[in-house]
Amino acid sequence: MIKKKKLNLINNQKQEIKIIENFIREKASSDKPLNILEAGCGTSWPFNLDRIQYILTGVDMDKRALEIRKNTLDDLNETIEGDLCSIKLGKNTYDVIYCSFVLEHIKNADKVMRNFVKWLKPDGIIIIKIPDPYSVHGYITRITPHWFHVFYYRFILGKKDAGKPGHNPYPTHYHSIVSRKGIRKFCNDMNSSIELIAEYGDEYYRPGKGIVKVLLSVIKKVISIISLGKLSSKHTNLLYVLRK
Repeated sequence: MIKKKKLNLINNQKQEIKIIENFIREKASSDKPLNILEAGCGTSWPFNLDRIQYILTGVDMDKRALEIRKNTLDDLNETIEGDLCSIKLGKNTYDVIYCSFVLEHIKNADKVMRNFVKWLKPDGIIIIKIPDPYSVHGYITRITPHWFHVFYYRFILGKKDAGKPGHNPYPTHYHSIVSRKGIRKFCNDMNSSIELIAEYGDEYYRPGKGIVKVLLSVIKKVISIISLGKLSSKHTNLLYVLRK
């Protein structure tokens, strides 16, 4: 059983991006390009992978999100519209699989994780970002309906396109695998075919601007205190790196 350790916290988004880029770069070689799968690719790719060869494939079931991605960044070598639960991508195909804030929206997220392991080459890595359901932010997301999430994005965070095709937020399901305990259990259940090599939490995520940002931070701290520390206000999201 993998023991639950104290969570290493990332101070800012630039640091997080650099950490992920370094893990990807470690997989690069001079003789052939990396095959990277962005599972649930959405509309953005924040990484700078200059000076290495790679082929980037994006999969998403939101056709509009794929169109936005192609028309704005045009950085995908291949786009595939499909469901991560049922799509056929072949065994041992990718060196890196990157999945950011997708699993919490999938009812059968455990099946998707098993697909990732199947699609991944030996010694390849899976990079996952998920909200922590036991952070204050994650807990509130879990217990509130989707219409509230859309309201929050539009009228609190000021994102006017929120909830429209191609734009967050999407309905959430929070399968048990979407948690610190769930990721560890998955690695144990895979009988050493997948190894957890890195785990981080972000302490930089502070949504909103001005007084809204301050108010939301205060509310999170109060809820954390009321929960007797069971819900964390120090971090919101989790970053994992798994190796096959």
